[in-house]
Amino acid sequence: MGVVKHSNYTEFFLILGIIVFTKKIDGGVFWLYIICRIDSQWSGKVKVHRFFWDRLKEHPLSRVGPGLITGVADDDPSGIATYSQAGAQFGLNMLWTMPLAFPLMAAIQSMCAQIGRVTGKGLAANIKTAFPPIVLKSVVFLLLVANTLNIAADVAAMGEVAELITGFNRHIMTAVFVFGTLILQVFIPYHRYVNFLKWLTVSLLAYAAVLFSVHVPWGEVIQRTVWPTFTANSDAAAVVVGIFGTTISPYLFFWQASEEVEDMHSKPGAVSLISNAKSARAELRRIRWDTWSGMLYSNVTAYFIILATGVTLNVSGITDINTAGQAANALRPLAGDFAFILFAIGILGVGLIGVPVLAGSGAYALSEAMGWNSGLEKKPEDALGFYSIIAVSVLLGLVIQYTPISPMKALFWSAVINGVIAVPLMVVIILLVSKKSVMGKFTASRPIIILGWVAVAVMGAAAVRMFIPG
Repeated sequence: MGVVKHSNYTEFFLILGIIVFTKKIDGGVFWLYIICRIDSQWSGKVKVHRFFWDRLKEHPLSRVGPGLITGVADDDPSGIATYSQAGAQFGLNMLWTMPLAFPLMAAIQSMCAQIGRVTGKGLAANIKTAFPPIVLKSVVFLLLVANTLNIAADVAAMGEVAELITGFNRHIMTAVFVFGTLILQVFIPYHRYVNFLKWLTVSLLAYAAVLFSVHVPWGEVIQRTVWPTFTANSDAAAVVVGIFGTTISPYLFFWQASEEVEDMHSKPGAVSLISNAKSARAELRRIRWDTWSGMLYSNVTAYFIILATGVTLNVSGITDINTAGQAANALRPLAGDFAFILFAIGILGVGLIGVPVLAGSGAYALSEAMGWNSGLEKKPEDALGFYSIIAVSVLLGLVIQYTPISPMKALFWSAVINGVIAVPLMVVIILLVSKKSVMGKFTASRPIIILGWVAVAVMGAAAVRMFIPG
């Protein structure tokens, strides 16, 4: 019969990669192997076994959380518009920016995560104790303004895309998204809400799927990623500034540090690593895996967005994209309805992550600065100031839709403000994570510090260029 027998059994192995983003089973695990064993006498009975379960659930990737959500939030609708513009205007010649941005972004975000988990306090709370009050007040004020403008641009893009898909008025759809995200943040406890956010991270896969519906010259893609050809003029500089500005953003710094604290408080008996170093090795390893994998996911997706728009819009002569909705709509006649739907779904999915992260990061920052109770796990009555900031930020973003301020203007000024505060804030983060008085024996490693300073230099050059006319 051609059947190979071993102890009267024939074994067939089926390898499945199923990622389960949930915290309901030992902190969230994913099954990598399911072994189907069929009796050699062809009884037809299939027994499913969990293989390597104990080892897999101990791996750091089984407990992804703050890093993954932060990475996906970086690809919000405003970011998608920026990446789409880069691809439409310069084709494949802006792909190089993402391999460069990835290690710099990951280094800064890992510092923020480490600060939160080691000290048990958010970024603003640590700045408050280590620097003069004017530093914190200036940063928090500018952060709140920038976040509110960014929220306005994001919800406008979501409403526009929803109108394209459903036919309903964009202003109605914008209001639905605003109140929906607000209700989830205020009334759903963090340990449940975070599972919703984790599932939404799957929406980024839509941009990889778009590439299957268009022709991609992979040889040229690799060549242009390594050796781009473009004129280094003011237009190119503006796009590069936009890409780095939307990839390495201040609101992500505050969010990830605070989410590490939220995660710590959600685990019974967990305390800051500086108070009890027993779990330090495992926790710091988890942070590295979580952050670097989350930022890789984010940057690969951004790469795919630039690539998808580069091989469709740019090739067809469409070089000016102002919103993510325009990018999705422009794809429809060029790549078909399938590509349009995938691109649009991606925008809505990441928007539902990006808006809560933008509102939440500002709320964490101001609450810590003011000494208020904060945290998405807390009930509204126990953290009234914290939830009020979230509500005001999101509702102001909605109100801006009905003012003379256009979403693109809001996005522009948000980018300007973020460019102003990102560089000094990164310097503050590097100094914090290097201080033994703050971090104890858990200061950041030398390679991470070096990458941090490189990020400061790159972002500093981008910020300077942003203010040079022409």
